[in-house]
Amino acid sequence: MEYGKLIKRQDIEGLENKSLAPYAVKSGDSRGRKHKEKEHPYRTRFQRDRDRVIHSSAFRRLEYKTQVFVYHEGDYYRTRLTHSMEVAQIARSICKSMQLNEDLAESIALSHDLGHPPFGHTGQNILNRLMKDHGGFEHNKQGLRVVKLLEKRYPEFSGLNLTWEVQEGISKHSVDSDNPIMEMEGHRYPSLEAQVADCADGIAYNAHDLDDGITSGLLNLELVRKLALWREHEKKLDQKYSNLDFKLKKYQIVRLIINDLITDFRQTTLKNLQSNKIQSVNDIRNAKKRVAGFSSEMVEKNGELKKFLHKNLYNHRKVKRMEFKSEIYLTKLFNAYVGDVGLLPESVQKEENADSLQRRICDYISGMTDRYAISEYKKLFSPDEKD
Repeated sequence: MEYGKLIKRQDIEGLENKSLAPYAVKSGDSRGRKHKEKEHPYRTRFQRDRDRVIHSSAFRRLEYKTQVFVYHEGDYYRTRLTHSMEVAQIARSICKSMQLNEDLAESIALSHDLGHPPFGHTGQNILNRLMKDHGGFEHNKQGLRVVKLLEKRYPEFSGLNLTWEVQEGISKHSVDSDNPIMEMEGHRYPSLEAQVADCADGIAYNAHDLDDGITSGLLNLELVRKLALWREHEKKLDQKYSNLDFKLKKYQIVRLIINDLITDFRQTTLKNLQSNKIQSVNDIRNAKKRVAGFSSEMVEKNGELKKFLHKNLYNHRKVKRMEFKSEIYLTKLFNAYVGDVGLLPESVQKEENADSLQRRICDYISGMTDRYAISEYKKLFSPDEKD
C-alpha cells in the first residue's frame, strides 16, 4: 500500500484478506444487513457498526446503569459503560494477537450490554418475573431488540441495522428464533470473534468486580488472599517489592490476573484450533464444541474466583439491600404503568408497533438508567417530590 494517499474501504478489506487468519471473519464477506445500504467509502461494515453503537442512546445510558454498585455509591466503581469499554479493550488485544477481526469483536463487545436494564442482573430477574406471562425478559434478547427496533436514528428503518455477524455476537448462546445463528442450518457456534468477546466479558467481569469489591471494603482481604489467582501474584510482588503500598499492589495483582486469563485463553484456543484442524469460518461454526476457551487448570482457578464473588460480594448485605430496593422500584413502576397508561410518556403511549402494552412498558423501564428509575419512582410515590 502506498503512503501519502487516502485509504479506501477496499484497501482495508484487502489488508484483512492478506493479514487475518483463514478462520477470521472478513468484513467483505459479511452476510450484510437486513436493510441494504450503500457501502461507506473508507469504513468497513464492522467499523460502521462500532461507530453506530458508540453514537447510540442505549450506549450512552450505560454510564448510569449498575455493574455491581449503584451510581450514587461512588464515582470510582465500574458501570455498564466502563465495563463495556474494558471488554472491548480485552477483545481487541486478543484478536490482534490471534489475527482475528478486531473491528467485529470490538463492535460485539461494545454492544453486548445494550439490553441491560437498571440495577444490573437484579433488574433483569425482576423484569423477567413481571413479564412471565408476556414472553419474559433476558438482556441478550433485549439487546437485539434495541439494535433491531428500539433505537431510532435513521428515516429508512428502525434500529441500527447492524450486520448479521454483530447481531449474532449480541445474541450469545440464545437458542430461540431471535438468535441470528438459528437461521443457519447445522451451525452450532458463533464466529471466533464473537466467542472472544464473550470470554473477554467474563475476564473483565470477574477481575474488575474483585477490584471494586476490595475498593468498597465489602470483601475480606484475608479471604481474598486465599484465592489461587490472587495468592500466587501477591507472593511474587512481595518478593520483588518491600513495603509496597496496598493500593498499588491491588492494581498490579488485578492487572496480572487479567494477563494470566488472556494468556491462557490465547494458548488454549490456539491448541483447539490446531487439534480440530480449523481452516475456515464454517469450521468454527460447525465445530463439535466451542473452539475458544481456557485450560482446565484456569477454569478451576477462575471458577474459584467466581464462586468467591457470588458468596462474598454479590450476596453481601449492602448489595442485597440495594437489590431489595430495586425490587420495589421496578415492580411498583411496572404495575403503575400497566394500571394507568396515562402515567407513561406520550411517545411510549403512541408507539406504533404490534407489541403488547406490557412489552412496551418493559422496553421503557429496561431503557432507564438507575438514577432515572429512582427519580421516576419518587415522582410517582413520594407526595413531596416535584414532577
